[in-house]
Amino acid sequence: MRAANNASKLCPVCQRCFEWRKKWERDWDKVKYCSKRCAGMRNMKVLSNSVKRASFNDDRQKARRQ
Repeated sequence: MRAANNASKLCPVCQRCFEWRKKWERDWDKVKYCSKRCAGMRNMKVLSNSVKRASFNDDRQKARRQ
């Protein structure tokens, strides 16, 4: 890729824009995340939402018992 053709993508985890880098030259089409940290956190969004739902349901059940 040439400098004029540099592309950017949006990281689905942190919602930040990141630009093409030389190290991604061969597999830019496969790159989804801006960093290793975001790649590791990709499942944490789903997990945190399910934990929130579970704790909400527990609170509702406790309120019914009282």
